[in-house]
Amino acid sequence: MKLIIQIPCYNEEKTLALALKELPRRVKGFTKVEWLIINDGSTDKTVEIARKSGADHIVAFTRNQGLARGFMLGLDACLRLGADVIVNTDADNQYDARDIPGLVRPILEGRADIVVGARPIAEIDHFSPVKKLLQKLGSYVVRMASHTDIPDAPSGFRAISRDAAMRLNVFSNYTYTLETIIQAGQKNMAITSVPIRVNEDLRPSRLVKSISSYVKRSILTIFRIFVVYKPFNFFITIGLVIFGAGFLVGVRFLYFLVTEGGAGHIQSLILVAILMGIGFQTILVAFLADLLAVNRNLMEDVQYRLRKIECDMKK
Repeated sequence: MKLIIQIPCYNEEKTLALALKELPRRVKGFTKVEWLIINDGSTDKTVEIARKSGADHIVAFTRNQGLARGFMLGLDACLRLGADVIVNTDADNQYDARDIPGLVRPILEGRADIVVGARPIAEIDHFSPVKKLLQKLGSYVVRMASHTDIPDAPSGFRAISRDAAMRLNVFSNYTYTLETIIQAGQKNMAITSVPIRVNEDLRPSRLVKSISSYVKRSILTIFRIFVVYKPFNFFITIGLVIFGAGFLVGVRFLYFLVTEGGAGHIQSLILVAILMGIGFQTILVAFLADLLAVNRNLMEDVQYRLRKIECDMKK
């Protein structure tokens, strides 16, 4: 059994050596533990420090592509290198590496495909009250969207089984954290969480440049996931609401037509035609989107089988 610990990096020369120093070389249940660095277009000494600190593998983008793309590049590299379990952590040493054995245990015991480390959000001093509230709110929304019970959805400290890694696809360029949880829930993967510890804050978050930006991007990610993974429910709901609004306006017009002859209410009739027309077209879009979703599921199944064949041949 091989465990590969991957770390996405973008100009992490100040903290990477410390993060690697804390990583284990032995974890119960594995015969090999290797470290993989994902260099996301760094322009500093990140790669040099990674080599000096004992990184086993380094994969790279020539230009910065963002956290989500870096995460997927790492998963692909880990699969090709024969990883049975992949642990993702941060280069700023935010997460306590001593919790890695506990993080991978549910996978080793066959209880989970993905395990997310749940930080003690309320006890983290460098998180502002607003950020703590938004973390809880965001995690609640993700739980509702994914039908999972993950208390800390934005946590990047997570373990992923080989099979689960082959099934994941990230469409966002911003972050993988919310999308992979919702995707796992929609694909009926077994996903759980374990409590973890955190270390002292070494630098400000690069992902959360501002609270408003973080909220906007997170909402957009969740919205996009619903469109991709629940297209029929998404469009049928919008279509029925618009069609229903047109129907109610039509009932109102008929009332005035019967009681007053309809004089002066021709605008309502025009609004009825517009709303019911848009609603009906949106309902049709729901059925077309459902057909596209079926096609996407078939393509993802083919992709999974191809990945499995390719990666198993190299293992």
